[in-house]
Amino acid sequence: MNYKMVLYIIGQILKVEAAVLLLPLSVALIYGEYDILPAFFITIGAVAVAGLLFSFRRPEKRAIFAKEGFVVVSCSWILLSLFGCLPFFLSGYIPSFVDSFFETVSGFSTTGASILRDVEALPQSLLFWRSFTHWIGGMGVLVFVLAVIPRSDTDSMHLMRAEMPGPTVGKLVSRIRHTARILYVIYFILTVVMMVFLLCGGMPLFDSIVTAFGTAGTGGFGVKNASIAYYNSVYIDVVVTVFMILFGINFNLFFLIITGNVAAALKSEELRWYLGIIAGAILLIALNILGMQEGDFLEALRYAGFQVAAVISTTGYTTADFNLWPTFSKIILVLLMFFGGCAGSTAGGIKISRVILLVKMGIREMRQMLRPREIVTVRLEKKPVEEKVLRGCAAFFILLFAMIALSCLVISFDGYDVTTTITAVLTCINNVGPGLEAVGPSGNFAGFSDLSKLVLCVDMLIGRLELFPILMLFSPAVWKKR
Repeated sequence: MNYKMVLYIIGQILKVEAAVLLLPLSVALIYGEYDILPAFFITIGAVAVAGLLFSFRRPEKRAIFAKEGFVVVSCSWILLSLFGCLPFFLSGYIPSFVDSFFETVSGFSTTGASILRDVEALPQSLLFWRSFTHWIGGMGVLVFVLAVIPRSDTDSMHLMRAEMPGPTVGKLVSRIRHTARILYVIYFILTVVMMVFLLCGGMPLFDSIVTAFGTAGTGGFGVKNASIAYYNSVYIDVVVTVFMILFGINFNLFFLIITGNVAAALKSEELRWYLGIIAGAILLIALNILGMQEGDFLEALRYAGFQVAAVISTTGYTTADFNLWPTFSKIILVLLMFFGGCAGSTAGGIKISRVILLVKMGIREMRQMLRPREIVTVRLEKKPVEEKVLRGCAAFFILLFAMIALSCLVISFDGYDVTTTITAVLTCINNVGPGLEAVGPSGNFAGFSDLSKLVLCVDMLIGRLELFPILMLFSPAVWKKR
């Protein structure tokens, strides 16, 4: 373990956090929220000092390997959340440190689960920071660091592989640094375009900015207690629905489209599954809730489409209390929590590509049981998938359910009903936000004990970093010098 290099990279990341904290500080100045300024100044000072101490001297041995990559990513996200929660805590708007930490982890991990009973009571600067953590966490702060700070391609790949979602991670162009830049440019452009569309629909500028942040990061923190339902606009619902779906698509496909290779993008097997699942779920739920809507089938499609997009993309915005929907619709939404978006997107969940691989692995096993001598190759995007990738998917699936079971056991001591307990864990570990019953669209996570909130924080980080980086922290082999 190259401890000095790990600390050096973490220090660079903390300096980036200190820099981005200047944005909510500026918002506080613009809106005259002078009582918040000390909280931001103290936080920026603390983060900057920590960053400078960690990265004061560049180590002579600069090489990092897979284990350093996992440790850097895990520790960075924990420290980002610990420092990032200070404005909420020091300002007194979230007086409990555990609650402040929960809210910040939920932001950076793009989960959107909240302990706040009255979101609108927060000042604009804190609302901005709360939503901006989604935007930072959506693409990943390490991807941003790779884009702006020169590093070797080998080192960069170890960091990128530990942070980026999906069964495999590849390069768009020959250099990882250029790949990271391309990803962030696409991310930024889509965010700005969505912001413009929302402004055209009559949404205020501040609301448009933070809603675009929440959608781009597929996080779902809103600035209104009623979420997107507050605006009661078909146009805004459609815009947010479309962009939630777009941000759940693999960003590699956007690169193909930009470079003129539209046909290759549209042939993506994962994209076809993703859009097919969305279309099927919308139709089934719309038919199921048709009798509950005052309007016609189009009205049912509006609400079904929004919630399906919000759940499968793991954004978590709401325009209806789906906790009141029929059981059939709620089960579909819970299944969509597991699926999540495409690999290489900002969405959570196990990813559509893993769903495809698990289905194909199951089919392969059944075929080989009937014909033991037959050799069946699992293919994705018409390319053979290596056995180590398939083993990784199977291991991921097993470990995920083990963590869900363990978390549910701990959370159960809080005495909530089974549906609340299970969906609270599912929605956090899949980075969705709202669950069912007490943690449904009209509820929150404030009633859980501090222990349960910390367990859910671990679940959120596990979901965002996809298990292995966090679990690696508990492996003694990772911490050995050799």
